[in-house]
Amino acid sequence: MAKTANLYARIEPDVKEQAENILNTLGIPVSNAINMFYKQIILQRGIPFEMKLPQTRVVDMSRLTPQELDEELEKGYQDVLAGRTKPAGKVFEELRRDYGI
Repeated sequence: MAKTANLYARIEPDVKEQAENILNTLGIPVSNAINMFYKQIILQRGIPFEMKLPQTRVVDMSRLTPQELDEELEKGYQDVLAGRTKPAGKVFEELRRDYGI
């Protein structure tokens, strides 16, 4: 067996439970998932996903200039082309599951 090191971390209980449920469904032990995450950090030489602040405001379409409206519509169109969309039914299912809505 390869040498191992222990890792201790404080995790919010609900975040831990949700993540472990997903990993269990995938058949991936938590220790393997953490090891994969660390290996990706090494390969990417940083956090292996985009980290940015969320948009702080909802776009009020009625206050946009025609040019700003075109820019917002173009962003949405590019998301569709890149496959960064979800069917509405899937979004509502996730909201109900995650937030009890």
